[in-house]
Amino acid sequence: MTERTKKLLLVGGFIVSVFVFSFILYTLFFRPAPPEPTVEEPTEIPTGTLPSAVEAELRAREQAEGTAGAGRLEEADEVARGGLTQTTELTTGAVYNVVIGADGESMNYYNASDGRFYTIDENGKVVALSNTQFPSAETVEWNKDSNKALIEFPDGSNIVYNFDSEVQVTLPSHWEDFDFSPVSDEIVAKSIALDPANRWLVVTSDDGSQAQSIQALGENEDKVDVNWSPNNQVIAFADTSNAIQGGLERNVIYPVGKNQENFKGLVVEGLGFDSLWSPNGKQLLYSVVGSYSSDRPLLWIVDATSSTMGDNRQSLGIYTWVDKCTWSSASIVYCAVPLDLPPNAGLQRSLYENEPDALYKLDLSAGTSTLIAIPAEETSMDNLQVTQDESLIYFTNISGQLELMRLE
Repeated sequence: MTERTKKLLLVGGFIVSVFVFSFILYTLFFRPAPPEPTVEEPTEIPTGTLPSAVEAELRAREQAEGTAGAGRLEEADEVARGGLTQTTELTTGAVYNVVIGADGESMNYYNASDGRFYTIDENGKVVALSNTQFPSAETVEWNKDSNKALIEFPDGSNIVYNFDSEVQVTLPSHWEDFDFSPVSDEIVAKSIALDPANRWLVVTSDDGSQAQSIQALGENEDKVDVNWSPNNQVIAFADTSNAIQGGLERNVIYPVGKNQENFKGLVVEGLGFDSLWSPNGKQLLYSVVGSYSSDRPLLWIVDATSSTMGDNRQSLGIYTWVDKCTWSSASIVYCAVPLDLPPNAGLQRSLYENEPDALYKLDLSAGTSTLIAIPAEETSMDNLQVTQDESLIYFTNISGQLELMRLE
């Protein structure tokens, strides 16, 4: 190797070492940090929050109460306009099993104190539906015309009473959990024999004749909820699935067909399934409880005909139990919504049954929920019933008394 070659190699090595050293310095002190990897958040089930309108109304109420001593009282509207609203008590004592009368305006109910059934109009005029007494009636189901009642008693006896003809029919004592057909004079019931192999869901005429066994119950009678659809397709729901559908809280509810149809199961996000049919039987409103709603009852809507069962399932973002709702048309629902429903309320409902409610109107076709009213006197609202012209809504208050509120 010549002297000139050695010099060239030394110069080249020096240059390379300068570049290497510079790169190391750049890497350690000057190069910007790499961007953090993008993490896709898991899709959450949409849930609702207490609407700001309610919060504002509550603040207004608190301010009114705080200034009451200075003579400044907040006035309640006579007609529901989204704020504090007057209500009218129609009974002095608790009533039970309320239902809109056949005229679409009056209310039928059972008075436990004297064991009689009555009807009452918006002006508070009370008329006995019959002089016959039914002491200690335990449960009552009305037919579609509100002129027949299926009554269960604590001793296990069951009767159907026709208030028009005053005719009484006795049904088997081992039948329970009844429901009337919405389109005919039929009833569905659970026939509970001593032998589980002989326990069936049965359909019969309302005089107890022509009984047909529809579905074997075995030892699952407590997991079957009788609920006859207005389109005459489904007579009950069975919560008998042991399969987990993609999550610990995802459950499958099986519709039971009147003619033993094999309907597709309803996938629900939570436990404690309870449901309410739309008037035309095309949709099902239901509530379930899950960790995604902090274990509060959340309302859902889903298509539920034989061909659409389970389609278009969506949360409505309203925290309440479905039995605090009532349909007024195929797309309009009124619901009593607790003003304060803390986490875990759905797991221990008895502790929150007397919480004061606000009244909401849900327009399913428009996808909106609107605060209609807050009763001027704080109270829970149960057994909601809307008149045919949608001018009045009846409900029972915290004491079980029947009240009305004017919607227009």
